[in-house]
Amino acid sequence: MLSALKVPLSSASAQATHYRKWRSCDTGRYSPGGSASTRAPQLKLRLGVCAGDSTPEVASMDPAAVSPSMSCCCAWLLVLLGTTLLGAAHRLGLIYQLWHKADPKSTRHGGELVAEVLKAHGVRYLFTLVGGHISPILVATEKLGIRVVDTRHEATAVFAADAVARLSGTVGVAAVTAGPGVTNTVTAVKNAQMAESPVLLIGGAAATLQKDRGALQDIDQLCLFRPLCKFCASVRTVRDIVPTLRKAIVAAQSGTPGPVFVEFPIDVLYPYHLVEKELGFKGTSSGLLGGIINWYLCNHLRNLYAGAWETRDVSPLLVQVPQATTEQVQQCMELVSRAKKPVMLLGSQVTLPPTPVEKLREALEALGIPCFLGGMARGMLGRDSPLHIRQNRREALKAADLVILAGTVCDFRLSYGRVLSRRSTIIAINRDRAQLLRNSDVFWKPHVAIQGDAGSFLLRLSQGLTGYSPPQDWPASLKDGDHRKEKANREKSEETTEQHLNPLKLLHHVDDLLPENSLLVVDGGDFVGSAAYIMWPRGPLCWLDPGAFGTLGVGGGFALGAKLCRPDSEVWIIYGDGSLGYSIMEFDTFVRHKTPVIALVGNDACWSQISREQVPLLGSNVACGLAYVDYHLVAEGLGGKGFLLSRQNEEHMDRVIQAAQETCKEGHPALINALIGRTSFREGSISV
Repeated sequence: MLSALKVPLSSASAQATHYRKWRSCDTGRYSPGGSASTRAPQLKLRLGVCAGDSTPEVASMDPAAVSPSMSCCCAWLLVLLGTTLLGAAHRLGLIYQLWHKADPKSTRHGGELVAEVLKAHGVRYLFTLVGGHISPILVATEKLGIRVVDTRHEATAVFAADAVARLSGTVGVAAVTAGPGVTNTVTAVKNAQMAESPVLLIGGAAATLQKDRGALQDIDQLCLFRPLCKFCASVRTVRDIVPTLRKAIVAAQSGTPGPVFVEFPIDVLYPYHLVEKELGFKGTSSGLLGGIINWYLCNHLRNLYAGAWETRDVSPLLVQVPQATTEQVQQCMELVSRAKKPVMLLGSQVTLPPTPVEKLREALEALGIPCFLGGMARGMLGRDSPLHIRQNRREALKAADLVILAGTVCDFRLSYGRVLSRRSTIIAINRDRAQLLRNSDVFWKPHVAIQGDAGSFLLRLSQGLTGYSPPQDWPASLKDGDHRKEKANREKSEETTEQHLNPLKLLHHVDDLLPENSLLVVDGGDFVGSAAYIMWPRGPLCWLDPGAFGTLGVGGGFALGAKLCRPDSEVWIIYGDGSLGYSIMEFDTFVRHKTPVIALVGNDACWSQISREQVPLLGSNVACGLAYVDYHLVAEGLGGKGFLLSRQNEEHMDRVIQAAQETCKEGHPALINALIGRTSFREGSISV
């Protein structure tokens, strides 16, 4: 990989040739249009423009004829020349090197600086797929006690970092090699952007002198990530590593959180002596061209490491979180206090720092307002809370006289705002202004719109409304509707399907056996859509779904990150058989890194979320059919434990589920391959 550092000499050679020709011309040895002596009398200077004449005149270069106008031009030329030289000196690092020197004898490398910054920011895990461009970072982070977890796909590394960011309250970090390693992460980074997860992606890159010269895996990586990331940068010298990373990490967490990208050319990561060896210049050279090339390369190397190991502050910068004003909170307190049928919709943003989720839960219980929970907010109120309403949301919103949208966006999940009643008073709070007002004045209109942190706002609202509670018949009526719907779902789960298992029955049995410390990761379409209605997250931050982007393939990475953050939790991945194909190889990762998780695969041999519309609307099941693959055997082949659940052993369903749980407790990942049939549950739900 270090051989990739060798520098093409075409650029330096061309510059040297140009310089040699210029010198020849100056001394009369080079004259494309004749000798310098014969051409000298013909040299003229147009002075009219400088003097302000309307008609430029040509004057000879006779010193006696030098006018104030020519003095003006000469002065400006000198200024321009000086400015150009200073700019060139700055770009070449010559000015910086006057006060900061490189240490050719040092064996330190840039990866150590990366590791120091990550350690200072509380990073515990670095997810990666190894590559020579980033090896110094991986080695250095491991030495500092940061656990390096390598996956089987770069997207999985970013998904795992995303899960850590959501569950830990700090930045999640992934490092991937240059070119295809970086491009493989694009979907995962976009998912993090739409889920508002603070993820730092570190990418390898071609050496600084090889950019755009056809080096191995050299592409314009920044152009890919500028539309996806809050901050993008390419580190050009070793001394830039620390300040660039600090800026990136604070940007990821400030305002509306999101992903950031920093690329590291290979020569800013390896030690001085290795880079010097691979640059390809000679200690001595003959001729002007060789001298210029050697000087340029030597200067580039010195500038690369100038001031590299000087002491720098690696501590975290202050994260900026927008807050509601006192006046806005007071206005909302007055609106809530007058409401008779208030409803609250909580989105993922309420789980963001700085408000601890347990304190937020206490605040919501004190307010007593019925809550619909979405995204990472699922499970916020526990399993049996009288305030948590899951069913009949559309009807509840039409009847409500006040609706609080706390981090909830009026996108497709709320029918773009059409489910909101124009008779309701609407309070919306969101860190992102675009999301705050999404589709407003089209299908809905907020009475109060606050760009600020939703969790902190709800905490202040609760503190200001001590003793307030809505009329008790309102949450009781909504909860009654919940119970009726839950009972109907139970009854539907007992229906016999044409073949295989009833998926609702399977999900009910799993949910009944989940311990209180369980954490659910969902990755799929139809089967996961059913699970969202059946399974109950046991507490705050116990449910991980992809978010608004609806990305398939998050399961392996999310579960990996979740199990590392919550080693004592029973982590389940609820897979569709289609989505499982994206990350089943990560069972190898689970085994190698001793992260036992349980995967439940709803295997109906079909992309059912699509098929349920495509067949009746278009009359064809093309590309929707799969096979009843023995996924449990695949898991065993990768070192895990597999279980097959079908109609043949349906009466032992609980026993199979418990066997998978025991396997997990013993430290081994498990996969339950459940062959399921089809029901009419959620019939009519859309996939686009």
